[in-house]
Amino acid sequence: MNDARDNRLGDAVSPYLLQHRDNPVHWREWSDATLAEARALDRPILLSVGYAACHWCHVMAHESFEDEGVAAAMNRDFVNVKVDREERPDIDHLYMTALQAMGEQGGWPMTMFLTPEGQPFFGGTYFPKDARYGRPGFVQVLEAIAKAWREKRADLTTSAGAISGRLSEFLSRSAAPGPLAALDLAGPAERIGQMIDPAQGGLRGAPKFPSAPFMEILARSAFETGSPKHRQAFLKTVRALSLGGIYDHLGGGLHRYSTDDRWLVPHFEKMLYDNAQFLRHLGWAYRMTGDDLFRSRIDETVGWLRREMLVEGGGLAASLDADSLNADGHSQEGAFYVWSAAQIDGLLGDRAAPFKAAYDVGEAGNWEGHSILHRLHPGAASSDPDFAEERQILLGARAGRPRPGRDDKVLADWNGLMIRALAEIGSALGNEDALALARDAFDFVVRDMIVAGRLRHAARAGRTTGLALSSDYGAVIQATVALFAATLDGRYLDHARWFADELERWHTDGDGGHYLNASDASDVMIRLRGDQDDAIPGGTALVIEGLAMLVQASGAIEIGERAERAALLAAGRIGQGAAGFPGIVAATGRLRRGSELCVIGTSDDPGFPEMLAKAHQSVDLDRLDLVLADPDRLPEQLPTAAMRPLRRPAAYLCEGRVCRPPVYDDAALAKALSGDSD
Repeated sequence: MNDARDNRLGDAVSPYLLQHRDNPVHWREWSDATLAEARALDRPILLSVGYAACHWCHVMAHESFEDEGVAAAMNRDFVNVKVDREERPDIDHLYMTALQAMGEQGGWPMTMFLTPEGQPFFGGTYFPKDARYGRPGFVQVLEAIAKAWREKRADLTTSAGAISGRLSEFLSRSAAPGPLAALDLAGPAERIGQMIDPAQGGLRGAPKFPSAPFMEILARSAFETGSPKHRQAFLKTVRALSLGGIYDHLGGGLHRYSTDDRWLVPHFEKMLYDNAQFLRHLGWAYRMTGDDLFRSRIDETVGWLRREMLVEGGGLAASLDADSLNADGHSQEGAFYVWSAAQIDGLLGDRAAPFKAAYDVGEAGNWEGHSILHRLHPGAASSDPDFAEERQILLGARAGRPRPGRDDKVLADWNGLMIRALAEIGSALGNEDALALARDAFDFVVRDMIVAGRLRHAARAGRTTGLALSSDYGAVIQATVALFAATLDGRYLDHARWFADELERWHTDGDGGHYLNASDASDVMIRLRGDQDDAIPGGTALVIEGLAMLVQASGAIEIGERAERAALLAAGRIGQGAAGFPGIVAATGRLRRGSELCVIGTSDDPGFPEMLAKAHQSVDLDRLDLVLADPDRLPEQLPTAAMRPLRRPAAYLCEGRVCRPPVYDDAALAKALSGDSD
């Protein structure tokens, strides 16, 4: 066996791995071959997991992985494996769960020590090169682990085996079907509502994340039960995200989270998945209130996607880095986004004073001597103008700064989430730019990410990597259905059915449930379920909702049976812990109470615009809206396809495969959508 003392990341697809190709560390990518090498050399594996936009990943890389002395210790005693958590979310999920089971707080970079068989026995997150922050130095850790491996291997392997057993029981368990009533919305909504910060929105404390799966539960409670408390909590959070420093007030788009408890200081990276969910929430908030703030944030964020996140061929990039070069040529978090009062004075002249007052820009700054633009401060008034011209001037000036790095890999699940968001925004708000972006991104997925008849997880620069996960299939099925609803183009339903069949082929557990990783994914020691949510819903939730949406759009009874079986099995696994699985609760809600609204007519029909406006103002997160001129364009299996109104415009609502009689004006439609069937 060649011990291959070199760095093998030079041919990686992931930009994060390519950032480490010149390290003196003898990095490997995660693979069957790497695991075989560790077994042959009889060495423990040092697993380092991060992602391209991660600030502390960069810090640890500069301190330790670029250091010859640290690298020598790593190379001597370990097989070193670098993983991009976005490229291999299954590996990240497995070992992050292991780290948390060890009593450690999760985060990135994640540093794990494994047996040659991949079983974890020790781990942490960021380790400084030298001891500080109350943490041991990284070389100390390496030496202690190597010594323990030599002298106490039996103890380590016993511990690793026990940890792996618990992981398998937790992450891969099966259970008999449970009642769907166990996934009722009311209990989780009440529990999450109690966690909300009444002053600032979002969950209490710092740091503050958008927490999209939790916010969807509150939104669902607001729309389904009319809960004023949950409506207020949802709207307060979306408004705070729209006004706080976590939002980029010049370029559009949401940063990943706020480091404080008042949404001021963001961790400046921008992630595609955060903005996909933010767009959907903005759409609901706008339709609920008609507040132009939400409409503006939608338009700005769609503009940001087209300007900064579009890759060649139409796919959407994964993220933008938090760090960039400052005026002194040093890498600094947030350097691209912050301002001084003098800079704004120089650019805006006489218009600077009101702008600075509105956006909290003072001589001393509001963060480390600089100013983060935001409008969540006492000096900001709702009556202030939006300063569109001034913001455009600053945006133009900012474009001349050194830009944050962009991770331009295209991920199937994240693109699926964004395609759905853009299609829904395009349909409900008439945003043609959003719909065009959605179409192009979907075309990228089916053209560039299906290789030899198999969907892949990631693509970049004409190459793909990673077998698709169940989360990829779930998100892409949702995207295809949303595009069908927005366009009535039947090819999207054809694609959705193919994705659903591929999901069953590669991810079924044989009982009607699904595993996250494919049946032929041989480099993961456990087949994961994907029940747990992260910043986005877990694979199980994405699959259940995707299948539920597909049966709404196609009328295919067998698809509905698949979705229901998967939900029943998820209910059995979750038991009484539904509040900890908001994604599955939300997805099952759609399965249980999904409906279809068909609005027939054209803009030339008197009363049609008013009917369409009523439909858009009535927000139901489980309803699929279809707007068309000709009922013959609907799939034959849909109950809606059999309806033939006497005149146009007309609308009818179908629930449980039973359609109500058509209505012919906006007042009657509003009454029907309110639940009043008299």
